[in-house]
Amino acid sequence: MTDQATQAEGTLPGKPTSASRTTLSHIMTANETNLLGTVHGGVIMKLVDDAAGAVAGRHSGGPAVTASMDEMVFLEPVRVGDLVHVKAQVNWTGRSSMEVGVRVLAERWNESTPATQVGSAYLVFAAVGETGKPRAVPPVIPETGRDKRRYQEAQIRRTHRLARRRAIKELRERRAAEGLLED
Repeated sequence: MTDQATQAEGTLPGKPTSASRTTLSHIMTANETNLLGTVHGGVIMKLVDDAAGAVAGRHSGGPAVTASMDEMVFLEPVRVGDLVHVKAQVNWTGRSSMEVGVRVLAERWNESTPATQVGSAYLVFAAVGETGKPRAVPPVIPETGRDKRRYQEAQIRRTHRLARRRAIKELRERRAAEGLLED
């Protein structure tokens, strides 16, 4: 579909996955350690959110806020002196929301060994306007086979998020109807 046809239908022209893909790199210091002497998971989560936010803002062409973080997985500990690379890209888009996939890699700052994947996460961002209300985002256009797979997997995660939210709401309504109010 051409950009003109897309605009005529009232939607924004699509953007390829590569248009907003980014990498954020950071050397871990002693200030970022937990009681076990490794980098605190919250520090890694902040880097993940920062990189994902940059990607969401680039893709949507303006402000985007974190709506949820799914499946933050820590595969290996990160140590002081590790150079951490946080790679993020838009996997899927809705009307005003975007799923951003993030991979976290680490390598020793003073060695020439390959980086190891130490974590991954999926975040959902909502694009917002000046008043904080949702605004439309361009569709993402997957470019590679990997991008297409990520797009399809993101659709599955979205379906599961919506089903989980609906099931919890129904349970709470049922309990309230039965008079089982909670503190």
